[in-house]
Amino acid sequence: MSDKPWGGAFEQPTDQLLEKFSESVSFDHQLYAQDIRASIAHAGMLATVGVLSDAERAQIVTGLEAIGEQIAAGEFKFRQSLEDVHMNIERALIDRIGDVGRKLHTGRSRNDQVSTDFRLWIRDQIDSLDSLLANLQRAFVHRTTGDEGVVLPGYTHLQRAQPVLASHYWLAYCEKYQRDRDRLRDCRHRVNQLPLGTAALAGTTIPIDRQQVAEELGFEGIVANSLDSSSDRDFALEFAFVLSQISLHLSGWAEEWILWCTTEFGFLKLPDAFCTGSSIMPQKKNPDGLELIRGKTARVVGNLQSLMMLTKGLPLAYNRDLQEDKERVFDSVETVSACLELAAPMVAGAELQVESIAAGIERGHLDATTLMEHLIGLGVPQRTAHEIIGKLVGSALQQDCTLAELPVEEFQAAHESLGESVYQVLGTKHAIEAFQSVGSTNPSRVAEQVTHWKEKLDR
Repeated sequence: MSDKPWGGAFEQPTDQLLEKFSESVSFDHQLYAQDIRASIAHAGMLATVGVLSDAERAQIVTGLEAIGEQIAAGEFKFRQSLEDVHMNIERALIDRIGDVGRKLHTGRSRNDQVSTDFRLWIRDQIDSLDSLLANLQRAFVHRTTGDEGVVLPGYTHLQRAQPVLASHYWLAYCEKYQRDRDRLRDCRHRVNQLPLGTAALAGTTIPIDRQQVAEELGFEGIVANSLDSSSDRDFALEFAFVLSQISLHLSGWAEEWILWCTTEFGFLKLPDAFCTGSSIMPQKKNPDGLELIRGKTARVVGNLQSLMMLTKGLPLAYNRDLQEDKERVFDSVETVSACLELAAPMVAGAELQVESIAAGIERGHLDATTLMEHLIGLGVPQRTAHEIIGKLVGSALQQDCTLAELPVEEFQAAHESLGESVYQVLGTKHAIEAFQSVGSTNPSRVAEQVTHWKEKLDR
């Protein structure tokens, strides 16, 4: 029997250079479990419609299960000459049970078989990534208990802006990762449509039951158009985009914590277990884990760009270019999963340098906006109040002091409405308590959100 499932019309064997160049089993062997699951469901359907007898179906299922166990145990030898994981498994099945195994491919093509396996694999990875993201969210929420009441400077343009509770910082990342989880869930819906049975590009004359296979494999529906099914990789691109967005959120967090670990900031200390040293400078403790998370973002985003270029301008229906999709997605999943696995214990184990933070928290006039809004509350228009407080900040800068250290006479000279009451809103503690709006860093608002997140993540 020829190694090629398509070799009947060919008079010459495949050139060895092309065989090596075109094989995909070196990476798509990762789809073996999904390929066996889909083939078992396909065999069950073929028996239902009368293409296979019950005895033949049982032979195929038993053979496929045995092959799956052999692959899982590392005892299966994949052959490059058989091109991909699908043909390796099919040939192994034929070698085990003979001609009955040749019937398995009835009513399908490798085009729809590949797409089905890939969708199943992506669906499994989405569920795994969702769990990893939830673990990272839990690590941030858990921090809110130990860091309760700690005030940090909030930044815009990397300049000190307003005071925020540390817990407010932690919950900001919970929001970002929740959007990532929501995107994964939404992406899963479009991934979870069955292409199997659309065959090469036009369907099949065999009276198959695609809905039965969809239900057996847990798909929400079936791909409606066979031409679209054969060419579609939207689901892979969308998944790659979500992975890129997750990695960008991880990179932003890593960058912030890298800064916070510097002597200049002095906000954070990472556990030694997540740092490395210098081969020449004995004092160094480098946040290499965070730096690598930040760095690995590039490959994930690059994989997305590669997939977009891969699918740009491809005519209907299937083109062999699409074989190049899997390595990019496999790499992105592996990279993002590794980053998430590392991030959760780093978040849980880091320590805020509370004394260092408190020693410098009043620098930068973080309470200026609160004072401006206090003046607005006294009836002064916002633009006018902004200019008045700006001048007071300028005076404090000249005297190298905080706003709270200015004498009351300066406030009264700035505006007749300002008096002793300003000292009730000045200082970061008062400024934090003055916030009122939903979503703000007011302690009661943050406490509500902490409760919300604990309940949400415990479900």
